[in-house]
Amino acid sequence: MRFTELASKEIINLSTGGRMGPLGDTDLVINADTGQIESIIVPSRGRLNRQTEETTIPWNAIRRVGPEVLIVDMDEAGPLRHTGRN
Repeated sequence: MRFTELASKEIINLSTGGRMGPLGDTDLVINADTGQIESIIVPSRGRLNRQTEETTIPWNAIRRVGPEVLIVDMDEAGPLRHTGRN
């Protein structure tokens, strides 16, 4: 599947039922040696376009890719959060 096909899909957290945002607004962490996606970085959705906190979704947390949504299984302990970019 091409990224352009994934970009319009909404990311939904299976554990909470909450929307995490559209996949097209995220960054991908790609392994330079294998070319495989390792994780998805979802920017914060704060007010006034402040992007101070991000959520990292490991690729193995993806459960289903549907026609309109990407389902991820992230319990409250699951997401990796950090401020800024490395």
